[in-house]
Amino acid sequence: MKQTHVSALPADLPAALRSLLDGAELFDSSSSPAARVWHISGKEDCYLKRAGPGALAREAEMTRWMHRKGMAAEVLHYFSGESDWLVTGALSGKDGIAGEYRSDPRRLCLRMAELMRELHQSETAGCPIQNRTGEYLETVWRGIGQGVWKPSLTVAGRFPWKNREEAADAVREYGTHLARNTLIHGDFCLPNVILNGWRFSGYIDLDSGGVGDRHIDLYWMMWSLTFNLKDGGWADMFLDAYGKENVEPELLRAVAACECFG
Repeated sequence: MKQTHVSALPADLPAALRSLLDGAELFDSSSSPAARVWHISGKEDCYLKRAGPGALAREAEMTRWMHRKGMAAEVLHYFSGESDWLVTGALSGKDGIAGEYRSDPRRLCLRMAELMRELHQSETAGCPIQNRTGEYLETVWRGIGQGVWKPSLTVAGRFPWKNREEAADAVREYGTHLARNTLIHGDFCLPNVILNGWRFSGYIDLDSGGVGDRHIDLYWMMWSLTFNLKDGGWADMFLDAYGKENVEPELLRAVAACECFG
């Protein structure tokens, strides 16, 4: 995770959070234009995230629940006003794209498969987002209606679409078969998994999580391994380690199509 030292506090930081930053060093670790993220290194090692009003409510809710299951950091503060502000404790270790993990891609693939199986075998009772698949498909259909088209998210040509309509047809044919029975991260990529010497510390960025279809997580790890390791072959090793008997090719293809419109 790239971090850049900054000296100025966000001008609109709520007063209730300013004491948290007294005497602390601040590092910008943002990776998306949708939200700003700062690492606060001070009396309490934590992360501060800012996004639009209401944008972090789901993440706060899922992170609290996953923390109780030992799978995420503790939510220390959540404020919603003109902006949303979320403060979480720092997990021990580094994310999955740290050099020490990328230098051993085979072990990394096997570890990600192991962690994903454990997540997908977790109990879903009490999860605050019980129909993630339904919400996911609503976003996809809205994207189809609005003309969204992002074929660049296809995994290294593994799901080559002739055109937008072919991908939309795949959503129409198989999208309704996506299940609603598995605890998923929703954006299961290497940067969102924190390891401490190969031991699991927790997940971050859980706003897309909930009870949904395992193929969403499978697709995103395939994408991440291909993108972050610059080699599409690692995705096959990952699928083998996860267990191809648990993978339905038509549903994986349907998710690949969905992501072109999300």
